[in-house]
Amino acid sequence: MDIHAAGTRPTTRANPDYFTGTVWMDPVIGSQPPARLNALVVSFEPSARTAWHTHPLGQTLYVMSGTGRVCLRGEAPQIIRAGDTVWIPPHEEHWHGAGPDTGMVHMAMQETQDGSAADWLDHVTDAEFHQEPR
Repeated sequence: MDIHAAGTRPTTRANPDYFTGTVWMDPVIGSQPPARLNALVVSFEPSARTAWHTHPLGQTLYVMSGTGRVCLRGEAPQIIRAGDTVWIPPHEEHWHGAGPDTGMVHMAMQETQDGSAADWLDHVTDAEFHQEPR
């Protein structure tokens, strides 16, 4: 058993290769094989977002605070709010992040396969981000 006391693992700035804007990440769990769960609390400042990406085994987002957006490739963004849970199926191209004027914090949960939890693609353009939500 491992216990990680609150405040003993540093908050890190998200890699700008995979995110636009200011995004902070706090680890929840990076389990050891044979377990595959990886979870982070991700804090997005207004207009911050992920790049387009997929997950080999899918992803669950639980919105902890604020209002944000999630979007599947080829569709309009959808608004997500504190208390919402989002399931994104395996290999579905998507992005998620804050709203244009609001911050958002979510827990992102995904499993690793062959050592990877995500496949990163191109950055979300401003036009894609500011598309009218459905």
